[in-house]
Amino acid sequence: MHRIVKPKNKRSKRFLDAKESQIIENTKTAMFIRGSQTSDVVNNALKEIYIMKKPNAVMFTKKNNIRPFEDFTSLEFFSNKNDTSLFVFGSHNKKRPHNIVMGHLYDYHLLDMFELGIESFQSMNSFKNTKLTVGSKPCLVFAGELFNSDHSYKRLKYFLINFFRGPMVQNVRLAGLEHVLSFTAVDGKVVLKSYKTLLKKSGTKTPRVELEEIGPSMDLVMRRTHLATTDLYKRSLKVPKTAKPKKRKNISIDAFKTTHGRVHMEKQDLGNLQTRKMKALKRVREEKKQKEAAAKKQRTAAANV
Repeated sequence: MHRIVKPKNKRSKRFLDAKESQIIENTKTAMFIRGSQTSDVVNNALKEIYIMKKPNAVMFTKKNNIRPFEDFTSLEFFSNKNDTSLFVFGSHNKKRPHNIVMGHLYDYHLLDMFELGIESFQSMNSFKNTKLTVGSKPCLVFAGELFNSDHSYKRLKYFLINFFRGPMVQNVRLAGLEHVLSFTAVDGKVVLKSYKTLLKKSGTKTPRVELEEIGPSMDLVMRRTHLATTDLYKRSLKVPKTAKPKKRKNISIDAFKTTHGRVHMEKQDLGNLQTRKMKALKRVREEKKQKEAAAKKQRTAAANV
């Protein structure tokens, strides 16, 4: 249970209101923490993931003696203090060399956590080309059957989307799509590669797209996982009613994004509908004679009565 803090002035009230649950979520912030022992590979990996996550990131300068899988209360405390819902923790020891732990929290409580080992690492400096601008929204590409078949990899895929997706936007112009992050699950590894899109002339209005690797590049091996319970996971995905779009009556959209509308009208009496007078629609004389004779018989029978 968290301690209930009452605001003393308007400034503290605005700060506490910003930390509460929002109907429309803001861009999630990540905190980067170093353990008591780290390696150069882990330090460089934390720095470069931090660069890709900026400006929605907080880097801790001091080392912290934390063991996330044994006691994660420190992570929840740092999350509440810094108002962050994502974290990356780096450590290094003989049993688990070049180790990073990534996870996310819901309502300042741990949700999912993944321990990944760095088998190979190439920094951005090893690729001699232009780098990306800070805060660019990446295009995420996932390849590999494990992301669809294995439960742990499914949750890892959701976490990576949650971590790297950036701010929510309505439209993206073609020239603004300049960063591609590729995640490939193969042979029990997750290969992370970062590319920059190059728009080349193609002779038509649509340019030819090429990918240029800019780093970082990592081969990650999943070592341990801590997954939330089904109830907690479903609660974290629940969308409030006020955030759901209101359904408009009698309007539907098909698979081709075409809008269809239904108009309700009163029932029409088609018996009195005036049609065009044509010979084909005129009654035959014999039919007229038969109807006139039947009407004459009815009148005679009524007169006799």
